[in-house]
Amino acid sequence: MACGAALLAPLATGLATTPAAAGGEDPVRFTVAMLNEVDSFNPFLGIEVESYEMWALTYDYLIDFDVDDLSVGPALATSWETSEDGLEWTFTLRDDVTWSDGEVLDAEDVAYTYGEVIDRGPGSATWRSWLSGVTAVEATDPTTVVLTLERPNSVLPMLPIPILPEHVWGDITDEEMRSFAAEPADGRPVVGSGPFRLVEGTAGGSTYRFEANDDYWKGAPHVDELVFRVFKSEDPAVQALIKGEVDYVEGISALQVKALEGRAGVTAQNADTPGFDEISFNAGSVDLDTGEPIGDANPAVLDPAFRFALSLAVDRQQLVDTVYQGAGRTGSTIIPPGYPTFHWEPPAEDLAHDPERAAALLDEAGYTVGADGLRTLPDGSPLGTLRLFARADSSTSTDVMAYFAEWLADLGIVSEVTTVESSKLTDVILAGEFDAFEWGWFVDADPTSMLSYMTCDQRGGWSDSWYCDEEYDALFEQQGSELDAAARAGQIQQMQQILFEDAPYIVTAYNTTGQAVRSDRFACLLNQPAPSGAWLFQLGTHSYRSLRPAAEADDCDGRTTATRAADAETSEGLGTGALVGGGALVVLIAAGVVVALRRRGSVEDRE
Repeated sequence: MACGAALLAPLATGLATTPAAAGGEDPVRFTVAMLNEVDSFNPFLGIEVESYEMWALTYDYLIDFDVDDLSVGPALATSWETSEDGLEWTFTLRDDVTWSDGEVLDAEDVAYTYGEVIDRGPGSATWRSWLSGVTAVEATDPTTVVLTLERPNSVLPMLPIPILPEHVWGDITDEEMRSFAAEPADGRPVVGSGPFRLVEGTAGGSTYRFEANDDYWKGAPHVDELVFRVFKSEDPAVQALIKGEVDYVEGISALQVKALEGRAGVTAQNADTPGFDEISFNAGSVDLDTGEPIGDANPAVLDPAFRFALSLAVDRQQLVDTVYQGAGRTGSTIIPPGYPTFHWEPPAEDLAHDPERAAALLDEAGYTVGADGLRTLPDGSPLGTLRLFARADSSTSTDVMAYFAEWLADLGIVSEVTTVESSKLTDVILAGEFDAFEWGWFVDADPTSMLSYMTCDQRGGWSDSWYCDEEYDALFEQQGSELDAAARAGQIQQMQQILFEDAPYIVTAYNTTGQAVRSDRFACLLNQPAPSGAWLFQLGTHSYRSLRPAAEADDCDGRTTATRAADAETSEGLGTGALVGGGALVVLIAAGVVVALRRRGSVEDRE
């Protein structure tokens, strides 16, 4: 795993302690090192978790999520109410919010944004599940929005959809929207209402710069600029932190966190992340218009019996111990066990590393061993070589697929691992030109969006496995309007069982993410949820608004769990968090909180 002399040698000589720019005319700039690019600044188009971070900085939402326990609270909407039958929701908005160009943000902007989603425009695949059952959105006056539903929606009032300015976006056609960059270009500024304004950067680029919105309705941020720099791997990102070229690094390994612990001027942690990593199969890539297959999936991976048998060859504990360096726990289903209301736990024997049973199930399904020692298809023809893809920008991805190839070889199955950039892998997936790959998702308390990605309607969109099952889809529709909590939980658990047995995914691990900050320069980052969640890449912009130079930190506005300032002689290493499934998230669910779902995990951000 990547640590190496490049990291350890500089640590032996101590950390650079260049002070953050402050005072005079120099802007106070906080620089974040990321390990993946933004794929779109347009909230109707992006899929990467980094893109969601940029949208949250640029735009506001009707609701917000508490930094400590993720409970739903007011934002643009100050209050809401619903009819007794759940078929009408009324939101009352603030009247003191303006766009960055001076125009007033009002109910028409909300109606425009949600209307684009329910009319199945380009943003429908991303956001439609949150507006399930909504047939109309009306701005009845400047501060009132009314949603009309054909059936109850089990996740309302949670609407984690960024609100866009109608006077800027309203004349863009659906066709134009599919390529609308929403970036600063040709002297045209990005118009938003959030705490920061995007002033420099393009999707796929290496640097993105934001300026503080001094007129932000929640109060001006404490820093003048945010800069996000993209690094191709974690070693140079950590080096940049050590040298003082960046102030924060995101998505580093547990080994890197360990190396940084105790270093002067740095605070590091393995933060809890309610996400999972998976090996995904091509479960049936098709042309959505004709229903004809596209790509060239191996016939074997189209068979649920074959996929399930391979899941028994995977040694999840070995992956956690070696690839994840112990900073995680073995995976099982797409809803992590930290959500006890919803999680379904498979039988222990079906999660065990059992290559003998895997071989027996392959034999039973017709994938027998030929004279050459290799598996054949049920018709007796050679099974051929499975095409496995790993993300070149993720050491975890490449290591997991290397192990997977070895386990396949033990079963008499030939495979070949190809490494590609995350952005290129998306193209491979949409073309159906793969048999299996490794990636991950970031899941929050309500499973609606994650469950939706496995539906037939999401093929060609958010689905990365091309999975489609009518029983699963019917249960998804039922849970979306089921207001009885116990009944809905049962439906969601049944959906997980279907997915586990059909095995479009082999969920390998639930993990933590490594983060480090130059605490000699900046302080007052907040964990979400408290006490061991992430400092950045949260639900909302809490840390970005709380963050301030170390010299100005004081008591961080009374936040006792915020990161504290450190000098060149002291530092903090917070070590590994409680891991997904820990007390914070359990309390969250037990309290009946329903929270937004985060998007595609990428690169090292779940490692």
